[in-house]
Amino acid sequence: MRAGLVSLVLLLCATMFGQDTSPDQLLGRAIEEQQKGDFAAAIRDYRALLTVRPETLAARVNLGAALAHTGQLDAAITQYQEALKLAPQLGSVHLDLGLAYSRKGDLPDALDQYEAAHRADPRNVRVAILLGDAQARSGKAATAIAMLTPLEADNAGNPDFEYALGEALIRGGHPRDGAARVEKSAAMTNAADSWMLAGSTLLDLNEFAQARRDLDNAMRLDPSLPGLCTLVGTARDKDGDAKAAEPAFREALQRNPDDFDANLYLGAILYQQRNMEEAKKFLDKALQLKPDSTMARYESAMWKSTSGDYQAAVDQLEKLVADDPQWLEPHVELATLYYRLHRPADGARERQIVDKLTAQQQQQGPGK
Repeated sequence: MRAGLVSLVLLLCATMFGQDTSPDQLLGRAIEEQQKGDFAAAIRDYRALLTVRPETLAARVNLGAALAHTGQLDAAITQYQEALKLAPQLGSVHLDLGLAYSRKGDLPDALDQYEAAHRADPRNVRVAILLGDAQARSGKAATAIAMLTPLEADNAGNPDFEYALGEALIRGGHPRDGAARVEKSAAMTNAADSWMLAGSTLLDLNEFAQARRDLDNAMRLDPSLPGLCTLVGTARDKDGDAKAAEPAFREALQRNPDDFDANLYLGAILYQQRNMEEAKKFLDKALQLKPDSTMARYESAMWKSTSGDYQAAVDQLEKLVADDPQWLEPHVELATLYYRLHRPADGARERQIVDKLTAQQQQQGPGK
């Protein structure tokens, strides 16, 4: 900037902010305004200062923070980037920039900034937590586990750390160890999303009672979490409590009528209650949502069988066993239906298949 132009800008600033206001005073005033929560005034004063002193690092960083606080993320990112031109190795600015990218949903750029912040300050646990979370969500769970595990002994009481390591373990193929750490975090914070992650992981592990407990905890805290009602209903149903599962599935469908699992499981529960008319509505919806779902096709075939439409049930079951010859239950039902349709040879053949599959399962034992 040429000397004459600088003088003109300083004159304009002096006119606007008072003859006695120096750039240092302007910076101090902006900081005070920011601390008091007057972000509009702080942003105005930081910008005025940067007009005459564009290389003022504190003004760049603080302006970025004020802009981020007011939701102006793109403008904040620009200020942080300008600050890094002045101090490329400053880890705190890389962290702030990473947080701004995260709020925008830009995970790749956030990950880059967290990695830079971690290089600048490897002992900063907050940075390690954010980096581990970003790595896990970017398909780099093994890298996150390797980074976070050595820090666990010194951070066992940090719920954010336990959650980050637990999430990485879950995503990295160690769901049981991960669920234990996420449960630990949830117990410390009583956070609904932590209970939900732990419960959904345990549900996948067929730990139904424990999954139900965790998911019920999440439900009590925040029933509006997307997908939670369906998970709660599933855990209750798998835990042998269809009566408690039914209202959870109904609530899930109030929130999202196109929830496949809620339609399927509620339809199956109503079928077991022999509430045939209402069951059909939900089973038909599940099939409409996922026509190739084997479970939806099986439940629909069972409904048809119980309703007396034997041939239609047979047609569906025959397609199921063709797709999955080792699935025992459709063979069992087919054997019964063939006899009802006066097809004893087919019934006898299916009986042999049932006996063979049953013997194989007994030899394999539970959990195989």
